[in-house]
Amino acid sequence: MSKLGDVTLHGTSLSYPFEIYSRGSEFDAVGAVYAFLRRMILPNGNVIYPEILCTGQTDSLKDSISNHEKWLCVSRNGGNCIGFHRNDSEKSRLAIEADLAASNSTRCNSS
Repeated sequence: MSKLGDVTLHGTSLSYPFEIYSRGSEFDAVGAVYAFLRRMILPNGNVIYPEILCTGQTDSLKDSISNHEKWLCVSRNGGNCIGFHRNDSEKSRLAIEADLAASNSTRCNSS
């Protein structure tokens, strides 16, 4: 895995730390909330994540990410990295996913 950094994604009620990895990274079979993001490096060297393209949750990143059904939409919209927030509780992952969805317009979740 090539870790690019960390970012905090904001829901309506809480904020969540996400580890950011390059597209094409392979993951372990861990439970997590994930986000496909567009990553930009500004001329001054700062890194920003201007758009969350798709969010979801899984009990196994290894099984869910490599063949994800939203890759085509993510690619068309400039998605170039994946973030994940490790969490073993499905109930908690679903709540975090809903919180992020309520606060962010994720164009690939609905397409």
